[in-house]
Amino acid sequence: MNTKKLITTGIFTLITIGTMNAQNKSYLDKTKPTEERIDLLMKQMTLEEKVGQMNQYNGFWEVTGPAPTGGNTELKYKQLRAGLVGSMLSVRGVKEVKAVQKIAVEETRLGIPLIIGFDVIHGYKTLSPIPLAEAASWDMEAIKKSAQVAAAEASAVGINWTFGPNVDVSHDARWGRVMEGAGEDAYLGSKVAIARVTGFQGDTRADLLKVNTIVACAKHFAAYGFAEAGKEYNTVDISNSRLYNEVLPPFYAAKEAGVRTFMNSFNILNGVPATGNAFLQRDILKVKWNFDGFVVSDWASVREMIIHGYAKDGADATQKAVTAGSDMDMESSMYVVELAKLVQEGKVKESLVDDAVRRILRVKFELGLFDDPYKYCDEKREKATIGNKANNEGVLDMAKKSIVLLKNESNLLPLKKSGQKIALIGPLANDKNSPLGSWRIASDDNTAVSVLEGMQKYKGNQLTFEKGADLTIGKTAFIEELVFNTTDRTGFASAKKAAASADVVVMVLGEHGFQSGEGRSRTNLDLPGLQQELLEEIYKVNPNIVLVLNNGRPLALPWAAAHIPTIVEAWHLGTQTGNAVAQVLYGDYNPSGKLPMSFPRNVGQVPIYYNNYSTGRPTNGEGNVFWSHYTDVEKTPQFPFGFGLSYTTFEYKNLKLDKTAIALGEAVKASVDVTNTGKYDGKEVVQLYIHDEVASLARPVKELKGFELVELKKGETKTITLTLTDKELGFFDNNGNYLVEPGTFKIMVGGSSDKGLESRFEIK
Repeated sequence: MNTKKLITTGIFTLITIGTMNAQNKSYLDKTKPTEERIDLLMKQMTLEEKVGQMNQYNGFWEVTGPAPTGGNTELKYKQLRAGLVGSMLSVRGVKEVKAVQKIAVEETRLGIPLIIGFDVIHGYKTLSPIPLAEAASWDMEAIKKSAQVAAAEASAVGINWTFGPNVDVSHDARWGRVMEGAGEDAYLGSKVAIARVTGFQGDTRADLLKVNTIVACAKHFAAYGFAEAGKEYNTVDISNSRLYNEVLPPFYAAKEAGVRTFMNSFNILNGVPATGNAFLQRDILKVKWNFDGFVVSDWASVREMIIHGYAKDGADATQKAVTAGSDMDMESSMYVVELAKLVQEGKVKESLVDDAVRRILRVKFELGLFDDPYKYCDEKREKATIGNKANNEGVLDMAKKSIVLLKNESNLLPLKKSGQKIALIGPLANDKNSPLGSWRIASDDNTAVSVLEGMQKYKGNQLTFEKGADLTIGKTAFIEELVFNTTDRTGFASAKKAAASADVVVMVLGEHGFQSGEGRSRTNLDLPGLQQELLEEIYKVNPNIVLVLNNGRPLALPWAAAHIPTIVEAWHLGTQTGNAVAQVLYGDYNPSGKLPMSFPRNVGQVPIYYNNYSTGRPTNGEGNVFWSHYTDVEKTPQFPFGFGLSYTTFEYKNLKLDKTAIALGEAVKASVDVTNTGKYDGKEVVQLYIHDEVASLARPVKELKGFELVELKKGETKTITLTLTDKELGFFDNNGNYLVEPGTFKIMVGGSSDKGLESRFEIK
């Protein structure tokens, strides 16, 4: 292919010249430093080819089949062959990735490889629990290993970039994407961000050269979790104090952990869409934080700035996005259409384009794609890796650690392993699809182990299953609205009959897996469909109920909290759901999870979170109505942040500080004795909270600033020591300056955010 050929793309005319004819290939010399290789390559790139590196397209044709003809698909294909595509997403499988990579490497002028992205949110084919559930483990090593499983499978099918982790802090359970994040707290969220980034990428930048790691992407930058009314894609309007102290810390932690890409968010901040927000992308991320990876837009968010009313047309949107620091355009086609012309007209500096392209090429070099474009295209590894035994064991371990025991008043759990009659009831109890969760676009339908299947492995009891009622009607799909059953009670009678003769009733209720996630905002946080009615009807004939919740967000279940003796928060746990639930119910695994988000008493309390601020009237000091409260329900959550029970019990004693007064820059150590006072071995998350009692900006009533997951045999006592330094004792002012101020601090150490042992110290 040595002939010169004109290709008219419909945008501008390009010249392609075979496969790198007469090109200087010195940038392929792996002995040269990366930055030098980038310099050598960029000197050979035309403006249009630079712009091409900033263009990302979704998979748009059957790449192993014939070349497309006609329409937008043919246009994109021609752009790919002309070197005008820098990345593709949703192309997966070794054959497909190899085919599309071959076009980029062997048919374009410079042979620049593609970076292949995909939404590997909580696994590829073998699914871990949803990220919110993983955060409930408070086990950073387990979360890291879960990301490693996901990276191993994704990389085995040709993917080298995931659009995760989501590190959005959110206080609003109505927002469906809380299932993607680590909950309501910036400190816990920062620890989870580090675990997931290093799980995907490895511990150092050099680890990206390994074949089983992939590039991570911290998203959504920034403040997406504070969308008004919990409504997807909605406006965000928050203070600088909240931005610097609650929103940005997990992003900074991800950056410090080495994350190589950021994704901007759909929302506006201070009236400016994040995609065009220079304050976020340039001032903070690239200048103040010195981030040298690249920023990708969210899906078509460059174009959506027109709809926001911030840009008048595609050219204006492109100019504002590039100027603000958005390096790669995901799927809106704005850059490839408009950017070269804007540079030629002097409206965008070519130096901004060069900076973006350098960042993108840097990550491709770090992945080793220039040295081996097909390093992720090994069919033998693909076959050996996907769904293998080790991966399933890994996600099962993660699933068990994610389960939270919320209530066990009648000690119905753990179940006896023989001699019991158990009725298993609920539309989700035999569901092999819903437990996979929302973001499972690479996994196969109906591949989860159901709770019924998990419990059937325990042969000693008499187990009877009755659905009770269907949850949904008709087709369920990732991109479609769900329709819930609200009329067909056909199965109620048989479910009640089974329950009446049982010793224990296990009911599996909650949300469908597609009821949380992107585009799944709710104004009610109850059990959808006929589930609440079914629960109450079963309770009438047998109150010995173990309620197992499958859900992707905190739910508001005041009736269940008041009446049901045992409640297990089991989230959407992925491929091994049923095995994990059964092992916890039967006591082969003692639940150790703690809530990463507060569960409200009703939706009217939302947003609700533990690290709130004191009002001027926090308590009923005068004995009248004029204090901060609700007149119809307690102002506290139903189940608070950090809460979670065990089959054993833990006692905290002897909280001690090594100093009661420290100077600025000194550390203080808090130690506490924790004893397992129950009948089972178990794990406890020891949590440390602080309150800066007087500061130049009012501080929350308590803030998580340390925790340790400790394993204790029955009767065992361990002394746990947690250290507070300037890193934990300060806060950001409204200009983003970090301050540690003299004053008195209260600390609390315990097993949840609502109670613990207290002490004080002073910074002088």
